Amino acid sequence: MLVFLIRRTSQSVLVLLIMSLLVFVGVYAIGNPVDILISPEADQAEIERVIQSLGLDRPIWEQYWIFLVHAVQGDLGNSFVYNQPALQLILERMPATLELAFAAIIISIVLGIPLGMIAGLRPDAWYSRMIMSVSILGFSLPTFWVGLMMIMVFAVMIGWLPASGRGDTVDLFGVPVSFLTWDGLQHLLLPAINLGLFKISLVIRLTRAGMRENLLMDYVKFAYAKGLSSSRVIFLHVLKNILVPIVTVVGLELGNVIAFAVVTESIFAWPGMGKLLIDSIGLLDRPIVVAYLLITVLMFIIINLVVDILYSVLDPRVRLGEMKS
Repeated sequence: MLVFLIRRTSQSVLVLLIMSLLVFVGVYAIGNPVDILISPEADQAEIERVIQSLGLDRPIWEQYWIFLVHAVQGDLGNSFVYNQPALQLILERMPATLELAFAAIIISIVLGIPLGMIAGLRPDAWYSRMIMSVSILGFSLPTFWVGLMMIMVFAVMIGWLPASGRGDTVDLFGVPVSFLTWDGLQHLLLPAINLGLFKISLVIRLTRAGMRENLLMDYVKFAYAKGLSSSRVIFLHVLKNILVPIVTVVGLELGNVIAFAVVTESIFAWPGMGKLLIDSIGLLDRPIVVAYLLITVLMFIIINLVVDILYSVLDPRVRLGEMKS
């Protein structure tokens, strides 16, 4: 395990280094933030002063080197717009994004696994076909359109749920969360369902495929031959085996949910990292964009590591294979 962690850590550092270079060069090429930040009526002396204060007068290789030196010390630069540390601004909004992402994943698991099991146990039943038809819609419909329709129906026409914002929050270990208040939970429900719709469909299909495959295996026939009840065979034996690929995929999808929550946060005005990124791109706030992408890559790396560990816990053969290698 120690060798595995050392190898993954070295790989992660290399990935972050390459990603930082690509992001820095890409952000440098999309435009000059001075054109947006400075008033068109400013004279040349004022423009030169701002360019120098932001460090944009140096060549790109020197800017990147300065960024790397500061990044190693935990400083990802100051925002051009807010004049505050970019890392601080992102960390202030990270709890909202993580709360939304975990809510979406939990909803996808709570709904997807039971529906997938039902569809796998009775594949020819009308309700199973309906479940699979709904899952196709979940894959096909664009997130922004579904979000707008949900706002129109549940917030405007029916008036059951609020259309935007995060609602009331309370501190949980010093972190503001909204799911512990009724108002915050109401604000969380629509964006979480919207963000998790694709994942619900994915979990349904994974669970159904796993059920259909495992029900035909010899260990299931042997369990029935021993006289075990259907519920015991399904929930104790079959479900444990189909959880391995589901945990792997859902764990990897958590990174995607965090990274691509931008659309949902913009539609529902959810005050998370994604909305901050959209605003920063519009203002060419380079430090915010670079810091956001690097933090997102770091999240992917950590999530992949946790998924690998959970995979070995659920399937001991993976752990034994690692020891032999």
